Amino acid sequence: MFEIIAEPNRRAILSLLVSSQQSVGEIERQLRMAQPTVSKHLRVLRDAGFVESTVDAQRRLYRLKPEPFQEVDAWLAPFRRFWSAHVDALERHLDIMEKKKGKEKTTRPRPRT
Repeated sequence: MFEIIAEPNRRAILSLLVSSQQSVGEIERQLRMAQPTVSKHLRVLRDAGFVESTVDAQRRLYRLKPEPFQEVDAWLAPFRRFWSAHVDALERHLDIMEKKKGKEKTTRPRPRT
């Protein structure tokens, strides 16, 4: 499952499909990819169960299927505590750096002219 979504072009396609269903042509234009490339990635995503398609007149529309993403989310749930702590620590560090930066601006001696 992760090897499917690890590929950058597939992640870009999935990101587009988060907001709405899209045709191959729309994906191709937005991502500036060749049609065969888009079709290849969509086929892989469809075969893996990440997307599904419907036919609308002469075009095929692709949309996300929520189930695989729910599986990924459930699998990641126990690991969230690891990165939550790191994100919190990073935020505290950045706050400290910003405060130090503010103090340097107010206490820095002016150069002599």
